[in-house]
Amino acid sequence: MPSGRSVPPGDAQHDSQQAIRPTHVEPVPLTQIATLVGVPTTGLESADPATGASLDSRAVQPGDLYFALPGASRHGADFARQAVDAGAVAVLTDEEGARQIALAESLEGVPVLVIDRPRSAVGPVSARIYGTPRAGAGDAGMLLLGVTGTNGKTTTSYFMNSLLRALGHRTGLIGTIEISAGGEAIPSRLTTPESTDLHALLALMRERSVTAASMEVSSHAIEFGRIDGVRYDAVGFTNLTQDHLDLHGTMDEYYAAKAELFTPGRAGRAVVTVDDEWGRRLAVEAPIPVTTLSTGAGEDADWTVGAMTPSGVGTAFELHHRGGDVLRMRTGLPGAFNVANAALAALLVIAAGVSPAEVQGALDAADPFTLEVPGRMQLVGTAPTAIVDFAHNPDALERALAAVRPADKAGRVVVVFGATGQRDQGKRPVMGAVAVRGADVIVVTDDDPHDEDAAAIRAEVTAGARAEDAEHGLGRRIDEVHPRAEAIRHAVALAEPSDVILVAGRGHEVFQEVKGVNIALDDRTELRQALVDHGYPVVPAAPGFPSEGPGALESEAQ
Repeated sequence: MPSGRSVPPGDAQHDSQQAIRPTHVEPVPLTQIATLVGVPTTGLESADPATGASLDSRAVQPGDLYFALPGASRHGADFARQAVDAGAVAVLTDEEGARQIALAESLEGVPVLVIDRPRSAVGPVSARIYGTPRAGAGDAGMLLLGVTGTNGKTTTSYFMNSLLRALGHRTGLIGTIEISAGGEAIPSRLTTPESTDLHALLALMRERSVTAASMEVSSHAIEFGRIDGVRYDAVGFTNLTQDHLDLHGTMDEYYAAKAELFTPGRAGRAVVTVDDEWGRRLAVEAPIPVTTLSTGAGEDADWTVGAMTPSGVGTAFELHHRGGDVLRMRTGLPGAFNVANAALAALLVIAAGVSPAEVQGALDAADPFTLEVPGRMQLVGTAPTAIVDFAHNPDALERALAAVRPADKAGRVVVVFGATGQRDQGKRPVMGAVAVRGADVIVVTDDDPHDEDAAAIRAEVTAGARAEDAEHGLGRRIDEVHPRAEAIRHAVALAEPSDVILVAGRGHEVFQEVKGVNIALDDRTELRQALVDHGYPVVPAAPGFPSEGPGALESEAQ
């Protein structure tokens, strides 16, 4: 019986999976896993133990337990032979999967654990295999903070990571743009990794002596069980606006998915921004201790933002506690929403047990909220001011446009944006209307059409823009230009040095999906080159972000 698993040098196919696994895992007998999921242990006593877990037969490594789950078109059991050939020691599946495996003579003798809902077992079993500590466990030595909401998750997680580093922690980061474990960065495929990968990553962080980790938690991750078996020290809520209704159906269902994070089985404490009705509702309904945050006037909250003053392109501000305490901080990123992100990040660190005085000391010494977050209000040029942002829904676009509007009203705002295919169609004309209200020149183009007709998507966005312009007599210039790189060049050609160009919707992403084909396209690269071609000054590309290279991956970002 193996005493543990040491990961050998892998081929290129498995490099990314190995990158997020610990080098050593204590073997877990199949009898223990069977007991955990409530199935008989008979016949499992002499079986090889599990030293890993995988949902993907292509990523299986020797010693793995393979989860064969039912899918939309194929059952995971169809790939059980491939998983066993790769070294899987057992399969966990449902009755249908077990029947398929039983019919395959080549799989005779492979241990099969059968339960009604195998998806529900993936998180808890992965946690047992990788030894994921519970939040707050004294022997774990790692704080785990999560943040959810429609907009602001990525920036808030970067802010938390930066503040925790300033406090002396060795940090980990899990999110849309990248995953990092003690300094090693890995491009991120999803906002929240699959459950098997997430637990392996948390074990890797512990192995690398990470003491605090910050994590984005998408509604998809909650809905599909990707965070099952994980418990956070503290979780935060940014906001909830129309998005992802293709999955959730209604805003109430979208809210319910987010609210599941704020329950005793998933988190110890919460910080909730109460600037919208959903935050106010969550603050009342969450069955865990809640600290409330308000960034606007008139909302009663535990902490309130005040005394906002311009500070470079960002904002200096104060956080006032109802008991009289004051935190003074600043963010170097523009926009009131980044004030909210910074305030939430600070309060989440406090909710996790760091004193306000310690946080103030780190804020004073390190200015942790002045940093570049890839594709989030990322400055590319200065005259004209040229910015790339991930704003991909109506609320985010409205906030981004308000943030980039020059205070002296001297220049125009030129916006380039589109809408994603095979996603919530109802937001397309709304985004067009938002653009007309917030910008002077509107360039409608393609986002990721996926399998939809790109021209039809653009038409819906453009129709919303023209209707809003006509209704209010605004006289905006509205151009429809494709492909996207040409639209960016078109915007730069129209701009004057005093103007602001906002390229919105894709942020850090470096591929555009069209009819199943990933086409290389980085808004920052295209905007930078267009500015250079017109003789305008540019900000050099920041080093150190894997998302800016060809190895970056598109993310779901909810």
